[in-house]
Amino acid sequence: MSEHMIGVVAATASGRTAAAALAVAWPGEVRSFTEGKAGDALREAWRECDSVVSFLAVGATVRVLAPLIGNKTSDPAVVCVDESMRFAVAVLGGHHGANTLANRLSGVFGCLPVVTTATDAAGVPSLDTFGADLGFTVENPWMLARVGAAVLSGEPVALADQGPWPVPPLPGNVAAADGAGARVLIRIDDLDVTWFSDPEATLLVRPKSLVVGVGAARGVPAEEVGRLIDTALADEGLAPASVQCVATVDLKADEEGLLEAARERGWEVITFPADALAVIEVPNPSEIVRAEVGTPSVAEAAAILGARTHGRAAELVVGKRKSAAATVAVARLTPKGRLTLVGLGPGALDLVTPRAEQALRRASVVVGLDQYVDQIRDLLRPGTRTIESGLGQEEERARTAVEEAERGHAVALVGSGDAGVYAMAAPALGFASADIVVEGVPGITAAVAASGLLGAPLGHDHAYISLSDLHTPWEVIERRVRAAAEGDFTVCFYNPRSRARDWQLPKALSILAEHRPPGTPVGYVRNAARPGQSVTLTTLEEVDPGRVDMFTVVIVGSSRSRTVAGRFVTPRGYTWA
Repeated sequence: MSEHMIGVVAATASGRTAAAALAVAWPGEVRSFTEGKAGDALREAWRECDSVVSFLAVGATVRVLAPLIGNKTSDPAVVCVDESMRFAVAVLGGHHGANTLANRLSGVFGCLPVVTTATDAAGVPSLDTFGADLGFTVENPWMLARVGAAVLSGEPVALADQGPWPVPPLPGNVAAADGAGARVLIRIDDLDVTWFSDPEATLLVRPKSLVVGVGAARGVPAEEVGRLIDTALADEGLAPASVQCVATVDLKADEEGLLEAARERGWEVITFPADALAVIEVPNPSEIVRAEVGTPSVAEAAAILGARTHGRAAELVVGKRKSAAATVAVARLTPKGRLTLVGLGPGALDLVTPRAEQALRRASVVVGLDQYVDQIRDLLRPGTRTIESGLGQEEERARTAVEEAERGHAVALVGSGDAGVYAMAAPALGFASADIVVEGVPGITAAVAASGLLGAPLGHDHAYISLSDLHTPWEVIERRVRAAAEGDFTVCFYNPRSRARDWQLPKALSILAEHRPPGTPVGYVRNAARPGQSVTLTTLEEVDPGRVDMFTVVIVGSSRSRTVAGRFVTPRGYTWA
């Protein structure tokens, strides 16, 4: 069962049908409340579920739930869907799941998500969930309204980012902490608020920047460990909300006092082997500790290594402190930047995946070919910085994207199709070190788009081959074409023909013709899913290479491919002759 349960309430036949459809679409997430009185069902869903989809009128839903509304951070998110399923209205908890749920419902029913939250409507990140995917928390939520209003109204807002952390972009009126005329401040910091000059004008966002290292004797009480940790943090003005985890040596993985102290504070415990800790340089090593556990430091070394594990560097901010049976140290991590490799699909905006859209909206820097950036510019949040360049500068774009991520930014490197197929993922990963987080977001390739237009030519084993000899010698390309021909693969040719390369495609087709009957289907699609799209289905005997260019994908069938009712089909299962 999903950890997040969505209660679905319906009182009509149409609503019950929709509820059943949701249960199928989102298995394990949906619990239906469709029996008895609608008001009772709605109240029960509110009490027992994390989110509620109400197939009732907004007014009726609000009247039932009004007496139950408490706090937006703990109440269920509520979305109302009208009887005709034209609209999904985020009613309660927009930033806490309702806006996302409304968009998810549109994917199932094709309804229009209605979102009235000001920040979402303006394309600005919600401050109360700002950096939530990084584990951030807001320490003083009473400042949200004041600072959020300033951000939305265009007033100068200062930003102090201790990281810098790979956070989503903020509008242009949010600038570095020395920004002129700013009356309010967003501070991403692990220091106690009393250390700041004007805490009454500061929205304090807590990053997960601290790792607490702990060493302990057998049988140490949880109270002793907890007291030592709390004192160490308080003395240095460090916020407990910024603790990422507790780290120790693996010999203490079952030390109940240590585990209980961490559990009481909601912190994960991670462990390292003694030999991994032994190589960490620390200011306060102990030969006594080395003799006992095999490393001269537990608390300091574990804090540093834990911070390096979660970040790209570590700084010891609290040296070893001791009690009768425990030691504690604290390290601050330097956060890793994020590089997301985003495939934009073949060209049409409705073929950009929801995950790609989400990645674009959380990126503070977008790097890409100028025409691809233009394609998705309206999907970017205000304040997103774009770095664009022209054709032939792929290596430069890849290097730039990695460098921006290494500076701590949230970067999206965009390309057409899928980033990992003849695109930007390979060169970017060639430059990327372990100091950044890299994620790939799949995209619909030109081959898949062309295949869908032609029929099902890729229904069985197939090979992709680029005919461009710009980076690959023709001898290698020809050897691959012959191997695909002899193996009887359906073949999809990328970069098939340009003005300077007009002989490679005829040569490749002639090689395939040695192993295919003349009537083998050949399909080529120019500008798949883009303006000027054209689709041609012909045969290996009649194909005209002169009608093909670099905007075209060419698919040549196997010996078993067929044309069925004007559609190119490669049977999925067949018996070899």
